[in-house]
Amino acid sequence: MTAMRAVRDIRVYCPVAPATLAALIAGDPGAIERDDTAATLLAILRTPPLGDFGRYREVVELAIGYEGFRPGEGAAPTLGAVGEASWSPTVILTAIYDAEADVGSLADELLAAHPWDVPVIAVSEPYRLLVRG
Repeated sequence: MTAMRAVRDIRVYCPVAPATLAALIAGDPGAIERDDTAATLLAILRTPPLGDFGRYREVVELAIGYEGFRPGEGAAPTLGAVGEASWSPTVILTAIYDAEADVGSLADELLAAHPWDVPVIAVSEPYRLLVRG
C-alpha cells in the first residue's frame, strides 16, 4: 500500500573549489566531504530533523554545476568583481524533512556558515512524498 508523508526540502547552493567540482564530475562523490565550505554546510544538513527518512538518516542529495552572476554596486563578492560576469563552481545540497519540524536554528546556522555575500538557500512549501505503507 502506498502512503504519503508531508515534507519540505531545504536547498543550499554551495560554492566549491574547482578541484572539488572536477573530482565530483570524475565520479568521486567523497570529494564533497573534503571541500571546506561544502563539508561545513553538509554537516549542518545532516543534523536531525533534516534528512530523516525513517530507517535512513542524514539523507542529502547532491547536484553539481555552475552558478552565473554579475555583482552589482554595493556587493561584496566572494568570487569575481563588481560589474563583471562570473561563473562559480557550485553544488546544490538538498535535505528533506518533516513538514511540521522546526528547523529555524539550523537555517540560522546555514546562513552564518555560508560564505556568499547573499547566500542562496531555498525552503520549499510543504509537499507530499510517496512512501511505502
